[in-house]
Amino acid sequence: MRKIFALITITALSSGCSMFPDHGQGGMAEHHYSALSPVLADQPLGPEHGLRFEWELSARHLDVLVLEGAELCFPATVLQARRMQDRIVRELHGDLEFDAANDLIIQRAALERLEKQLDAVKHSGACSPPGDISYASSAALATEIDALLNIDNQFAFNSPAVNPKYMGHLAEAAHLLRELPQYSLHITGHTDSVGNEAANQALSLARANQVKRYLQIFGIAPSRLTVAAVGANDPLFKGHAPQERLVNRRVSIELVERSKANNSLGGTQ
Repeated sequence: MRKIFALITITALSSGCSMFPDHGQGGMAEHHYSALSPVLADQPLGPEHGLRFEWELSARHLDVLVLEGAELCFPATVLQARRMQDRIVRELHGDLEFDAANDLIIQRAALERLEKQLDAVKHSGACSPPGDISYASSAALATEIDALLNIDNQFAFNSPAVNPKYMGHLAEAAHLLRELPQYSLHITGHTDSVGNEAANQALSLARANQVKRYLQIFGIAPSRLTVAAVGANDPLFKGHAPQERLVNRRVSIELVERSKANNSLGGTQ
């Protein structure tokens, strides 16, 4: 019997068992995900989308740090951060919200440490990342920033939640704005034509304040940001068709020279 068992074992091993995953691919339950399916601008949002937005926020924070030179100065830390981002995605795809929430807390703390370390080595001269891509003029850079701030800026119906694609634009614009300290941003919230005037005014202000919040998170000083709300009174398109209502649910952002901001713009701080 021992000889028969040994023969069966040797035969199984030599034949190459297909039950084991390829090297480096993890177990059968672990698929590779590096991104979340997008939340469309007109898709109703629920509490379950909160972790998705938190993941997007940490991803954009990491993108900004990479733009500032983190990958050159701390390549291993950036690699670990990217692996953590992928891990959180897998947890969200697997409906492991508790694990994803815990890992998001860890990731936020890690990115904050990385940001402080990067600032320290850049100020000390211990690491000097190459400068940003140069623009022909400040006007050309301002044009690029304006385009980033005013594209993919739509909101879901009756929601102030910033969509992930627009959040990425905000992160990139905030990074570029460091080169133009003479400019402030005036953020105006808008709604579509559905709802009463008071509700639309409140919703449009909530949208403007949410965008302001993310710009502050991405490094823009509150003193450079003002907000206003116009409800449904300034639509891009007249009409009540779904596509017209979608583009009217937005924020619009103006770049204003700081010397003129206090004299020409209303709104709240």
